[in-house]
Amino acid sequence: MLTGLVRRFALSHGLIDVPNARSSHATATPRAGGLAIVLATSAGLLALGALGAASARLLSILVGGGGVMAFLGFLDDRRRLHHGTKFAVHLLVAASTVIWAGGLPDLLLLHHTVHLGWGGDVIAVVAIVWVINLFNFMDGIDGVAASEAVFVLVAAACLMSICGVSADLSYADLVLGAACLGFLPWNWAPARIFMGDVGSGYVGYAIAVLALAAAQQSPAALWVWLILGGVFFVDATVTLLKRVLRGERVYEAHRSHAYQWLARRWGSHARVTCAVLVVDVVWLLPCAVLASHRPGYAAATVVIALAPLVLLAVAVSGRRDSTDRSRLQT
Repeated sequence: MLTGLVRRFALSHGLIDVPNARSSHATATPRAGGLAIVLATSAGLLALGALGAASARLLSILVGGGGVMAFLGFLDDRRRLHHGTKFAVHLLVAASTVIWAGGLPDLLLLHHTVHLGWGGDVIAVVAIVWVINLFNFMDGIDGVAASEAVFVLVAAACLMSICGVSADLSYADLVLGAACLGFLPWNWAPARIFMGDVGSGYVGYAIAVLALAAAQQSPAALWVWLILGGVFFVDATVTLLKRVLRGERVYEAHRSHAYQWLARRWGSHARVTCAVLVVDVVWLLPCAVLASHRPGYAAATVVIALAPLVLLAVAVSGRRDSTDRSRLQT
């Protein structure tokens, strides 16, 4: 319901994504639809807090930090902020989040607990900033970001109990996952509205926070989250590294991700989104289940789970083809 209202607002206020040479869609489409995800999730989280089913610290981080990310994204959807401004805010919010959350906990590597100290906190800040941005990078075709978020959050909610994580985190996972699921019919190909920066930044931030909170209760939980989000982590990271090596400006829009190349090659957004979900369910989910049941081998399972995806992304991302943009289905 909220997505429909936000769509009307976007149309009446000129929040329209007009396709250009670097777009993966061919029709002008309203953006900022992720505002509905933010509002629905915030309401659900506050309800959890009122019921005593979520900690005050988690709520303050998700509602406070998430609110800042959503506001920044909404401003960017309206007037396209400078990339330096956005990065500075991302860094500030991530650093504040890590401090308020208590830092990165010890990690479990082959039955050995590794204490990283302040270096772990730096890694956590960088990781949060990266997850915020990778969801923005990967939100380039219809339905892919919302469906990926639903899978990761629902799967994590089911697996965290195996890792020994408290139920309140699973409730928060499900609230955000349900909000993304409500948005998905509007965003499925052909999309009637895009998530926009207000949605992609917020969802990426919230997922990073939930993964960090789970890791503080279970050393193996962080590896499970990494496996579940493997498609996005691998495609975004490999593409970024390849662009850096080519000397390209990484903050500029492009269409060189593996999923974007496949969308042009196959002429369908829906087929690519379904292919991502198949990889998620058939390959990554069993690996995540294994990591949950065998925490001592969770880090090694990450390597096994992501290695084939890395090889595929290296082979596909950044390729050039002559596919006519008119073949794209938006």
